[in-house]
Amino acid sequence: MDTKITVTDASVPTNSNVGCPSNGIVSSIQSSVSPSVIASSDATLGRHLARRLVQIGVSDVFSVPGDFNLTLLDHLIAEPGLKNIGCCNELNAGYAADGYARSRGVGACVVTFTVGGLSVLNAIAGAYSENLPVICIVGGPNSNDYGTNRILHHTIGLPDFSQEFRCFQTVTCYQAVVNNLEDAHEQIDTAISTALKESKPVYISISCNLPAIPHPTFSRDPVPFCLAPKVSNQMGLEAAVEAAAAVLNKAVKPVMVGGPKLRVAKASEAFVELADACGYPVAVMPSAKGLVPECHPRFIGTYWGAVSTAFCAEIVESADAYIFAGPIFNDYSSVGYSLLLKKDKAIIVQPERVVVANGPAFGCILMKDFLKALSKRLKCNTTAYENYHRIYVPDGQPLRSDPKEPLRVNVLFQHIQKMLSSETAVIAETGDSWFNCQKLKLPKGCGYEFQMQYGSIGWSVGATLGYAQAVPNKRVISCIGDGSFQVTAQDVSTMIRCEQRSIIFLINNGGYTIEVEIHDGPYNVIKNWNYTGLVDAIHNGEGKCWTTKVVCEEDLINAIETATGSKKDCLCFIEVIAHKDDTSKELLEWGSRVSAANGRPPNPQ
Repeated sequence: MDTKITVTDASVPTNSNVGCPSNGIVSSIQSSVSPSVIASSDATLGRHLARRLVQIGVSDVFSVPGDFNLTLLDHLIAEPGLKNIGCCNELNAGYAADGYARSRGVGACVVTFTVGGLSVLNAIAGAYSENLPVICIVGGPNSNDYGTNRILHHTIGLPDFSQEFRCFQTVTCYQAVVNNLEDAHEQIDTAISTALKESKPVYISISCNLPAIPHPTFSRDPVPFCLAPKVSNQMGLEAAVEAAAAVLNKAVKPVMVGGPKLRVAKASEAFVELADACGYPVAVMPSAKGLVPECHPRFIGTYWGAVSTAFCAEIVESADAYIFAGPIFNDYSSVGYSLLLKKDKAIIVQPERVVVANGPAFGCILMKDFLKALSKRLKCNTTAYENYHRIYVPDGQPLRSDPKEPLRVNVLFQHIQKMLSSETAVIAETGDSWFNCQKLKLPKGCGYEFQMQYGSIGWSVGATLGYAQAVPNKRVISCIGDGSFQVTAQDVSTMIRCEQRSIIFLINNGGYTIEVEIHDGPYNVIKNWNYTGLVDAIHNGEGKCWTTKVVCEEDLINAIETATGSKKDCLCFIEVIAHKDDTSKELLEWGSRVSAANGRPPNPQ
């Protein structure tokens, strides 16, 4: 196929682009000849779907086979550019597609009807909350069974097959039930393109008897998508920039704060461009860590209310104006609704909307366009950063450990910090790892991911599998608590089978520590496992895997030297024994405030 690819949006950062070629830019298609004709025997629905996935940047699909999707899987694995990654359960397949999408810009999973679909549903809901385009493909019933009174296996025993579809309606932006070849081409293409445009998951159910049947609509290679870039309303953009500049240029000590929707808006570069131009101090919300380079000369850390990076909250909350780009203010990010911010000082920039100082609102404005235009209208003002520089005191170091002293968590993360480089990425599991990893200083190019909005424990195991599969040139460092690991441990098996070389730090402190600090009870204590023994059993002598257990700093130093030295090509599993009450001070503060928010009495009736 003689196809030329032309750039239509070169401002998109590679690591946050959605559904595009590997160079990270949206492309349009100019074909000098029509797409190549496919032999009639290959002109099938299954082949079309496989080619589409490859075109949008998916080279790995995460699956669990079931009788309704087996023929479809045959066609997916027959595609040279597509690899099937068989997972131990559907939940982890969904989490893996989530992790993959965070790096590649789009991910895909394949499961079977209802028993598989409802199992993966939780992971798809998490991807929806995090604005990740995941293509969830389900092998559905034979097309002849629709509209009959038949009861099928893998269902709840009713002749109505719509239960799974209805469950997915609230956690996907588009749902396609393909049980007719006449409109299959249109339904598949609409679903996939909608996922890319909306940056949300979609659901595609394909009847089990259709993937292998040739049809004229699939007789040519699919023409790659030409997704027209959204454009801003120019009059609205100019008005919004003028209103924002008026507020900011008269402020004495303004600041900038990046939020998690910088990713979906593809506005990280524009945010940095504005920071370079205006001279304001730059902070990020916790769920935006990794979206803004921490090597920026005026980066001051994470703004997270009472548990912010030292001196960051003081600068942000004392400012007389602040720009929040892509924020999400929920009970977790606001530390139990305790942020000391005022709406009349805030300029809130969402992916397609700007609200200025609790006053005028402007719609149909792309965040990246607004930030770039604003950078040309602001006076340079470094007052707030100078204030920060005056009050800043460098971080202290953990107390030196005595020989063979039980390992403290702050010492563990001091050593993890030294492991970070442009060739690593950090995955932080829900729990105290949120707070400890938040304090890591990311070198330029170091990836960072965690799931703050949905906060599903166990997410990190599948996400590590997917992220590592998407970027094999990076070594993923995952920090996982023992309670979370028990939810999804099985897919360490898949990591070994895929020859991944991630380093997993399993923090064994005997329970759900984050929940202990919100509301303690006997239900937060879990059965202790022999975690290294479990992973050794999963390894079973097949593939490259190395495990060790550390109880003191000397053990940890030796383990890290081995993991980054002689075992650098292995999956490395390091079980860290920690005291059950060894938590970050940030978790103690955050937990008490979230507990107070959860425990508010009902409003008077």
